[in-house]
Amino acid sequence: MDAQSRGRADDIDPADQWVLNPHTGNYELRLDQSAGESPAAARTATAEESGRRAESPDGPRREVPAQRSRRSAQKDGRGPEASAAGGAGRRKRKAPKARRKKALMWTGGVTAFVVVAAGVGAYVLYERFNGNISTIDIGDAGNNDVLSDGPMNILIIGTDKRTGKGNEGYGDKGSEGHADTNILFHVSEDRTNATALSIPRDLMTDIPDCETVQPDGSTKTIPGTPRVRFNVSLGQEGRNPGCTMQTVEAITGIKPDHFMMVDFNAVKELTTAVGGVKVCMAKPINDPKSHLELPQGESTVAGEDALALLRTRHSFGNESDLDRIKVQQQFLGSMIREMKSSDTLTNPTKLFKLADAATNALTVDQGIGSAKKLMTLAQEIGKVDTKNITFVTLPVIDNPAETVKATVVPHPTQAEQLFAMMRSDTSLTEVKQKEKAAKSKQAALLKGPKAAPADVRVDVLNGGEIAGAAGATVTWLQNQQGVLKSTNKANAPEKIKKTTLEYAPNQADQARALAEMMGLPAAAMKQGTADAEGLEAMVLTLGADFKGAGIPITGPAKISDDVERASADKAVCSK
Repeated sequence: MDAQSRGRADDIDPADQWVLNPHTGNYELRLDQSAGESPAAARTATAEESGRRAESPDGPRREVPAQRSRRSAQKDGRGPEASAAGGAGRRKRKAPKARRKKALMWTGGVTAFVVVAAGVGAYVLYERFNGNISTIDIGDAGNNDVLSDGPMNILIIGTDKRTGKGNEGYGDKGSEGHADTNILFHVSEDRTNATALSIPRDLMTDIPDCETVQPDGSTKTIPGTPRVRFNVSLGQEGRNPGCTMQTVEAITGIKPDHFMMVDFNAVKELTTAVGGVKVCMAKPINDPKSHLELPQGESTVAGEDALALLRTRHSFGNESDLDRIKVQQQFLGSMIREMKSSDTLTNPTKLFKLADAATNALTVDQGIGSAKKLMTLAQEIGKVDTKNITFVTLPVIDNPAETVKATVVPHPTQAEQLFAMMRSDTSLTEVKQKEKAAKSKQAALLKGPKAAPADVRVDVLNGGEIAGAAGATVTWLQNQQGVLKSTNKANAPEKIKKTTLEYAPNQADQARALAEMMGLPAAAMKQGTADAEGLEAMVLTLGADFKGAGIPITGPAKISDDVERASADKAVCSK
């Protein structure tokens, strides 16, 4: 029943102004509120009805009012084309399966990603959504291109800024908004999987110098701060999300391409717009500090209850921020499932509300600062199957510098293993398969004769981040491995992400020897087509994956089984 039939002509929900044009199979914005169809639909209907007076086999055809015709088409899933396919000026409606597949391509990712992706189906309201979005100029901290050729990394920031009605009781009074909840969302190059890495706000780290763009267009460099909580990488000293992005890069070795930031009010609006998020509690919750009350088992939360659930740290585990992160991950997984459900994808009213709430809630970098750019990004992220979205928390240990344990530091081995896995674009859902494939490639690479170290000729260039890496590697090769014909060629023409070894076919035995010494993965080996002449040397270019002379540059990383992870497609009860 439309708004007019409900007696709401003077206060019509914009979503109720969408109507299905049975002649095109598309939803259109009804600007004429006194009509049952959109103007486009009415015009099409008028043109076609004039030529649709032919007798049917059963006798004269009865004329059907436009509104009844539309409702009938919606009810039984058929438009006039079902009985008169191929009419002039008509476009055949897409099959429900095809429409749902397209809608699925509009959804995906985490929190705001998913909402915006679902919402871009309301393309007829593009200008409205475009005007909703807030942007921040982060200079060179991110990537101005919407899409990258390889993997994509988006930093999602939830701030504790107390904007919006009813939020006075949350967060620090007068806060500019700290980086309270942080998820580095890594989407694989082939768009088959994603890893959502939560970074604890209480992680002790060094915040690097940060260049910020001021309102007048000038730049200001904010000095870095050593050994402080991660959450002050935003808000403190005038730091913007670009500073948080640079801090993430310093910790993980992964540069975020874009950021998306939401505050308390956004959580309430988004969860209300989606119709609530299903959660499961392993025990009844009654937290007087957050005023959260939930029964044991499954329930649905939205608005204030949803925010209270995400904010409480006294109802789960040992009441730490790490346990709260687990609850947040479970919540986001449930929200993703709700966004990709048929109840959402086939409900234009819900899609409109989601899109409107999401674009109002988002603050993003200028690289994705329009509805069109967000749609493009969402279409890429929407390709990832929910079962291949994995949540994981940065592995940490208690800060050894503290007597009273209040902060954490990265785990000495597990953290780097996880970072290396993400840098090598290996999904947590496919680690075992890729490890097996890497070992197979490595075995094939090393199969065959190997030259003696004294016969290996190689020029070493530094295209990585470690100063003096080429010289240190040559020293190690000569003194530790006996590769006396190795030469330091200083810096490479440009920085590269992954180490490469270029060699000629008649240098294959030398390449195998060097690969075994340095632990080079098969992907690093680049064999040319022409044989080397005379004393020509191979070329080894160290990339960002190089961590030091004598440290193997492996293929897909293996992470400890102790690192907890959760899949977005599985419901888990919070403990």
